[in-house]
Amino acid sequence: MSETKKVVFSGIQPTGNIHLGNYLGAVKNWVAHQEEKVNYFCIVDLHSLTVPQDPENLRFQTRSMAAMLLACGLDPEKSTVFIQSHVKAHAEGCWMLNCITPLGWLHRMTQYKDKAAKQESVLTGLLDYPVLMAGDIIFYDADEVPVGEDQKQHVELARDIAQRFNSLYEEEFFVIPKPVIPEFGARVMGLDDPTAKMSKSSADKRGHAIRLLDDPKEIMRSFKRAVTDSDNEIAFSNDPEKAGVNNLLGIYKAVTGKSQEDVLADFANARGYGDLKVGVAEVVIEMLAPIQERYHNLMADTAELDRLMAIGAAQAQAVSQPKVDRMKEMMGLVMPG
Repeated sequence: MSETKKVVFSGIQPTGNIHLGNYLGAVKNWVAHQEEKVNYFCIVDLHSLTVPQDPENLRFQTRSMAAMLLACGLDPEKSTVFIQSHVKAHAEGCWMLNCITPLGWLHRMTQYKDKAAKQESVLTGLLDYPVLMAGDIIFYDADEVPVGEDQKQHVELARDIAQRFNSLYEEEFFVIPKPVIPEFGARVMGLDDPTAKMSKSSADKRGHAIRLLDDPKEIMRSFKRAVTDSDNEIAFSNDPEKAGVNNLLGIYKAVTGKSQEDVLADFANARGYGDLKVGVAEVVIEMLAPIQERYHNLMADTAELDRLMAIGAAQAQAVSQPKVDRMKEMMGLVMPG
């Protein structure tokens, strides 16, 4: 008898271009392992509304994120890829979860406190979106939620809300999810500062990140400007002074899938860091070419992109809506005839 596949939920905000760190650290592995588990990849556009948005830009960024995930290799026949607002169960179920979630739990959220401290006027959605996120996860009976350390507290809140609901209605109704900090995936550092992780917030800063839609000339320029040391030795090292070279070799290793020995063999005849930077840039450009082509094709045919998202939304709705309808019954709401 085969073991039941684990259910995994991942939410991605439609906030700009995915960079190389996002791709090598997470998305590449989602693609490689998508047949091993039951995967839900949700573009969480409702979460984006917690801060003011330009409507046309949000629509563009949401479609852009959908196109990029598909272009990177997420397969609608293997994974459920959908836009959050297309599945009504998320917002509907969130209201019911609001009604069993103590306000104090939300005030304790670290990200809320950090973001609220930087704003003159705090919108209710910023306080409440962790409840929506909890619903995103538990309406699919997700076993695992791959997150970074900064999002772990949100999954712990989802666990608390699921356990509270189960306790209040005396039924093991929700699966209790667990946060999973992915062990695989390359840790890509900033090209301008190899001691700091490549980040989305700094991705537009010149020379910091490689964005997946950057043209080959810009990619080559960015790598040529990458910070290295005053030495000229191409080798993997734990020496903090060699962080820049280590980062470049790590990117090359992650892109090519080669061993450390084979990576070093490829650069055995290099004349120094200049050759290293060009070599890394070339494999990145080659890797991104088919992704960029697929992305631009999808964005040029939004009807096809919307069709694929509709398929994902229907699959997600078929799982989440019955869950939310059962919640209504358990909480005493009259169901339509």
